[in-house]
Amino acid sequence: MKPGTILLMTVAGLLGACSEPPQPAADSVKPVESVDPMAHGAELLAPFKADLMQALSSGMQEGPAAAIEVCSELAPGIAQSLSVGGVRMGRSSHKLRNPENAAPGWLESLIASYASGDVEMQPQTVPLADGRYGYAEPIVVKAMCLTCHGTEIDAEVAA
Repeated sequence: MKPGTILLMTVAGLLGACSEPPQPAADSVKPVESVDPMAHGAELLAPFKADLMQALSSGMQEGPAAAIEVCSELAPGIAQSLSVGGVRMGRSSHKLRNPENAAPGWLESLIASYASGDVEMQPQTVPLADGRYGYAEPIVVKAMCLTCHGTEIDAEVAA
């Protein structure tokens, strides 16, 4: 990968009447008409992005091997802990390293469109069945990411 390669963090399957994370309460359920999918998706994804970035930054301070552990072991737990109230968090990419991060069906064509440049590199919502929607936010690879996701990777990292 090179700077500008696309990774995606996604919130998938947001119900029309979603609860707010991390612990949904009965009084936090919003009527379908009052939910703005774009704003709600961004709001729900924010803690995932913050927690993941904090974990990756801490890992990189210990070295790339620790950051790899964050991506492979801690990130799925962070996503799962925030997948509450009908919301499913996750990460995916057009260049998967981990098959467990395969995109849900609704996201596949959007990832292809981001990767080909057919759509603007902005968050997108996708209407799903039964009044649900998906939210996808592209993440552009930064220099720090290239330590593990670049084309010239240290032998220890590659191993």
